[in-house]
Amino acid sequence: MVLDGSANQEIASEVMTGGSSWNVCPQRAAAFPHLLNSMSNSDLTTLLFLLLLLVGLAQLLGYIFVKIRQPKVIGEILAGLVLGPVLLGRVHIGSFSLQKLSTHHAPVLNFVYWMGLLLLMFISGAETKQLFTRDERREVSWLTIVGTGIPFILGLVIGPMLVGPAISGPKGNKLSLVIILAVGVAVTSVPVISKIFADLKILHTRFARLVLGVAVLEDIVLWAALAIATAVAGAAAFNAGRMTYHLLATIVFFALGLNLLPRAVKRFNKSKFNVLARHSPVGYALAVLLAYCVLAGAFDVNLVFAAFLAAFAVVHKKRRIFAEALDAIGKVSFAFFIPVYFAIVGLKLDLVKSFSWKLLLIFLVGTCVIKILSVALAGRLAGFHGLDLINLALTTNARGGPGIVLASVAFDAGIINASFYTTLVLAAVITSQFAGAWLEYVLHRGLPLLSADAPAGGSAVPAEAPETLAA
Repeated sequence: MVLDGSANQEIASEVMTGGSSWNVCPQRAAAFPHLLNSMSNSDLTTLLFLLLLLVGLAQLLGYIFVKIRQPKVIGEILAGLVLGPVLLGRVHIGSFSLQKLSTHHAPVLNFVYWMGLLLLMFISGAETKQLFTRDERREVSWLTIVGTGIPFILGLVIGPMLVGPAISGPKGNKLSLVIILAVGVAVTSVPVISKIFADLKILHTRFARLVLGVAVLEDIVLWAALAIATAVAGAAAFNAGRMTYHLLATIVFFALGLNLLPRAVKRFNKSKFNVLARHSPVGYALAVLLAYCVLAGAFDVNLVFAAFLAAFAVVHKKRRIFAEALDAIGKVSFAFFIPVYFAIVGLKLDLVKSFSWKLLLIFLVGTCVIKILSVALAGRLAGFHGLDLINLALTTNARGGPGIVLASVAFDAGIINASFYTTLVLAAVITSQFAGAWLEYVLHRGLPLLSADAPAGGSAVPAEAPETLAA
């Protein structure tokens, strides 16, 4: 793969930013087969060197952050920042620079980036299905309806007065921007919060069950909202027929993916004719993921949501027939694809050209105040008091992985610009880090997370973190 022409360089650059040049310009598209030519030994070596830097530094910094009891994802994103245009990407040694190297191999990095994102959503969907519980239904209902509903509705109501060209991407319109803002206010992270709970050995507590139950329900509702935002993106010149088709296709696919498709696939899972499921469960689970994505792509539905829903078809609560397969997929994904995905997220962050302290401060303070007060009100209605409300509010305010995926999907879909993308990513990192630090402080002081629970210093049975929750 040699990018020796300006057209190829432009294509590579647009691929890295989620562009779709070859869908609009046949002349540019004609250059694409050139990128598929056999790689020279030199090209392959430089590509492997770049992947080595990305995965190696992501794992190293992730390990360091875990040791200091911070979310691993922060270290992985920091790896991309270090290798990106902010630091090492600006360093030139003769004609060599990491920034030129990443642009040169943009199509391959883009493929790894998307595989990491799809696998993260697939694994998150599996964990969502496994973590869902009917216990504490009343408390979870209050926290979800009020704690998530108020921020989301406020985002929809106030959003039209706040969004504009300052945060809009090339395909962003008023409706898609408002939905992204509303989701950004309301979202809570399942993977990051689960990992924090496991590290602090409180995954078995009632507090953890409540927070995860809320986060699970939030994810399902908010992913649907995000799917609608991507469906209406680009409709700056209102096209009722096209928008209606995208909305209906997205809603129908989401409904089928939650109900009918999982039932049909689960029947096939147990069929005696299903040789692949019996002899290669890992291969079969990946085949289900790819099939969902292909089906979604055929109907022009965002593949991210297809990957999330695909997991519902291979997770069996009573008969965990694919538990080992999902565990194997999780280990490989979190060893390579997902750390590289988060590193590339950091690689895309340009804190020099695409960063606004004012935008970050306004968004972070405004969304945190709305989310924390809403969850506190929900907790009060559910019967909690005092420190319980603070613990619940600050923990559910962590945006973590879903907040970063929200930023990635919206940026790649052209809904938001680089400045707002940077704001969303940094807000997700800061809120997750603060939630982890607060919980550790409460436990260190020997205070209960919930007044009805045993004191934090009591006899707690350590809970091991599932491998797939390491994000």
